[in-house]
Amino acid sequence: MAETLPCSKNPSVSLKEPLLPLPVLSKPKNEHEGKLDVAATAAIANKKPSPTTDHQRPRSASLTDQRSATAPSQIEEGCFGKLMLGRWDGRMDLITCATHHGACSEGLARVAELTAVFGAFAAVLLVAAVIGVIATVVNSNHKSSSEETSPSTSIKALCAKTDYSDVCIRTVGTVNSSASDPKAFIQAAFQAAIDEVNGAFHLANNVSAGATDEFNKNAFADCKSLLEYATEELQAAMTESHDVDGLARRTDDIKSWLSAVITYQETCIDGITQPELQDSMRKGLTTAQQVTSNAIAFVDALSSLFKSFDLNSFNITTSGRRLLSDHYKYPTWFSGHDRKLLAAQSRGQLKPNVVVAQDGSGNFKTINAALNAMPKRYAGRYVIYVKTGVYKEYVMVTKDMNQVLMYGDGPRKTIVTGSKNFVDGVGTINTATFAVVGQGFIAKSMGFSNTAGAIKHQAVALRVQSDMAAFFNCRMDGYQDTLYVHAHRQFYRNCVISGTVDFIFGDSAAVFQNCLMVVRRPMDNQQNIVTAHGRTEAREATGLVIQDCRIVPDQKLFPDRLKIPSYLGRPWKAYALTVVIESTIGDLIRPEGWMPWDGNLYLDTLYYAEYGNRGPGAGTSGRVKWKGYRVINKQTAQQFTVNNFIQGNQWIPYTGITFLSGLKF
Repeated sequence: MAETLPCSKNPSVSLKEPLLPLPVLSKPKNEHEGKLDVAATAAIANKKPSPTTDHQRPRSASLTDQRSATAPSQIEEGCFGKLMLGRWDGRMDLITCATHHGACSEGLARVAELTAVFGAFAAVLLVAAVIGVIATVVNSNHKSSSEETSPSTSIKALCAKTDYSDVCIRTVGTVNSSASDPKAFIQAAFQAAIDEVNGAFHLANNVSAGATDEFNKNAFADCKSLLEYATEELQAAMTESHDVDGLARRTDDIKSWLSAVITYQETCIDGITQPELQDSMRKGLTTAQQVTSNAIAFVDALSSLFKSFDLNSFNITTSGRRLLSDHYKYPTWFSGHDRKLLAAQSRGQLKPNVVVAQDGSGNFKTINAALNAMPKRYAGRYVIYVKTGVYKEYVMVTKDMNQVLMYGDGPRKTIVTGSKNFVDGVGTINTATFAVVGQGFIAKSMGFSNTAGAIKHQAVALRVQSDMAAFFNCRMDGYQDTLYVHAHRQFYRNCVISGTVDFIFGDSAAVFQNCLMVVRRPMDNQQNIVTAHGRTEAREATGLVIQDCRIVPDQKLFPDRLKIPSYLGRPWKAYALTVVIESTIGDLIRPEGWMPWDGNLYLDTLYYAEYGNRGPGAGTSGRVKWKGYRVINKQTAQQFTVNNFIQGNQWIPYTGITFLSGLKF
């Protein structure tokens, strides 16, 4: 047995505290992405430029293949030395070796030093070692041993730190052969979630037979679509977790996808109004939600360790995509087509793929026609210019329509409008005038409206499910439920959002900067609430952040703004998270600031915070005294900036939209 590195500084990580996301890369576009580039790492270790390109990259790399990447003989023997020199037991893989011989801070520190000399190859080994640490740090009361930990002990140690330990033990209990490899537990958790969601899909098929009206029949159709989204995102997460470098660089993507899975499940339940049918689906999805939460807990552990060892500083590549930008501030993985497109956009010379014009001067007369003309599997940004006009159509940017950029002549000139609403028998999710699912959607200088009016209750103007979606100089006008920030990471800059009740709601991770929230006059028996966040699990990487915005009354509300109560938000779900920072709050907002949903419901579990706000409604002395409300300091507020909360520095610059990466003051 090889000697064990000293472990006098055994790192420990608590899985109980949800961690904020870290910088990420976009989803892989093919099966080769996320694999270890053997030729490239070998070349780096020998200080030679790598000729490897994406189309040359092998599907996988065995340890035998990696032996060609030799390092100088002065590297210390022991586990990490053997790994670096390629002299390891063929029966022992990287993870097991790291776990049993180097899962301690001193050993990792040594590899970190070697990384400074030998480049990315050592960095990849460091990632492997960090993953190995989890097998020991999840239970700090257990001492390191050269003997293998029994599967049952490993499972109990990991599951004890999750929110649903009994479910965890039951669902990952099949992991017997790889108890020292935490990836095996993560894979098992993902597979368990997939199985549970698939089971819920079949349950929906059966339970839907009891729907007695068209509304609930449609709700079950929506439910099945949402569960399909959930399965796809779980499979994406599972694919990424197969690879060491994928786990290292994709933890935030994975957490975003898993959070969306929980959102979809809850949306499915919310759409059903027949009590007995809703109860059946809630019971059927309970385990799925719990298993998904546990999977996030495992990923949280990895994220914490990666952050502790500052792996971002090693700049490990994933399929040739680097975090560094080139001279023109585009990432090297950004396509040449997209670079030219955004360069032209910055010069005001953007050339669209298609033009929409009601007068016939463009390629199409409707937005839907332009979207439907988008080639399947289109590579690069698909640009649609929508000329001035009021477009009375219901638009869906589907999951297959990725990287769409749509721009108009101005938010008051190019307007998409509709009037679907809940009172007329349409489920909230389907009332949206404009809905976006495809990843990476960008909208500029457009208006989205729902004209149903306050009397029609839920009536969505814009629903956004797209990950890494951005809106600039846009308007969203409605009354109740104007903007449905449904899921994933979103950014809004220089936008106007108007409404009455819960007019910004959903379970996404969304940041609003330099936006205008216009509070309208509600019905006589209503109060105004700006936000209603829907986080159902504490581990979800979601929340609403309002930064450097203004909250004001519209002209019709202004005379009675002090009579009609208006609030910053109320908790739609148990772990609602909303933060208002560096914003101007008008005197229409009540001194207590926040409104309960129903009595004392969720007041202890929500997270509401304020920092550095100004204006007559910004005083915090009269704010609610709930356990979940707090006035935060600058250090805590930093966690909710664009860079830290939605990893905006990794994707917003390439939308061509101006943004503030940190705090303003």
